[in-house]
Amino acid sequence: MTVPTGLPAGPRMRFSIDTWDPAYGSSLQFDEDLDDSSARIDTDVEVPAAAWAPVAVPRGVEPPSRVLFVDGVRRIDARAWVDTGVPGHGGAPVDGGTDAGLALCASYAAGVVCCCPGQAHLVSARTQRGLFTTAEGADDVVTGAGTWTARTVDARRVRPVGAALSAALQNQLAELEVAVAVDARGTTDHPPVGDDLLVVDGPLRGRTHLPRTLGMIKTHRTAYLTGRQQAVVVRLAPGERTPVFQMGTSWERRTWYLRLPGPVASPWAGVVRVECSADAPVDEAVRLAGLSQAVLGRYASTAYKDPRAPQNLYPISGLERELRRRLGDARVLERLLRRAAAAG
Repeated sequence: MTVPTGLPAGPRMRFSIDTWDPAYGSSLQFDEDLDDSSARIDTDVEVPAAAWAPVAVPRGVEPPSRVLFVDGVRRIDARAWVDTGVPGHGGAPVDGGTDAGLALCASYAAGVVCCCPGQAHLVSARTQRGLFTTAEGADDVVTGAGTWTARTVDARRVRPVGAALSAALQNQLAELEVAVAVDARGTTDHPPVGDDLLVVDGPLRGRTHLPRTLGMIKTHRTAYLTGRQQAVVVRLAPGERTPVFQMGTSWERRTWYLRLPGPVASPWAGVVRVECSADAPVDEAVRLAGLSQAVLGRYASTAYKDPRAPQNLYPISGLERELRRRLGDARVLERLLRRAAAAG
């Protein structure tokens, strides 16, 4: 309905809707509180910065014989306090003069899906449970559903303590992802293949030593490019990418932005950032960038099937569902943990 205002009509407002389900936030999370990135950026890696333009899908790219997708999931089963009876090793004094250390009881899992011509199957999956605590000398928590292995976290230099515990959990998950990726490339049933491609859902940190490996980041929290270079990202058509550039934070990598197939409803719709090892020569990084254009778009999801389309690739989505199933029923695990605490 149009309400007359007596004012001359102005230009019509342009309006677009983010394709992601609002329950997942947004694929672009730096638009409101944009901070300048402290990362070291070199945009002259593939082409000079002044020559930046969208790079089309290369012709004649031979797809790998198989694509391995790696992902992990984590869940907090319960938050707790651990009292080992040792003074000075927790942070919250309790009766008797000892300290209770903050703790997270968590389950986490990692797995690999192999996509070959005409089929996809689960190659490897592992589930672990951990008791992450600041209390020294903590014991494992044993229940009928498994054991939460005690892992002491030094949080003296990290505040809040919960952030240190969460980071320790994330580090364990990252190590598990590396382990299942190595398994997938070296098991008897799945021997190493020289032209396979390993795709990690998330940053490549801690996994840059894995050959023929890409990290795919589907949520953007920081603006790494500015000016002409950032404008190239917005101009990308489905399947196109930016030139490769170098990024350094606490670690180095080569990286590029790629727009996956799908409707371009907003400037960053369908855009992912892909990265490879900084040790890769420039020509190898460019080859991997072209391979990402030819391969990743095949697995892009659609909005009516996935609320994080197209960035949440179908193999990753299916793997996440299977891994969460393997974590077990959260309500049952919480009850078992409460019984273990009451019996302790």
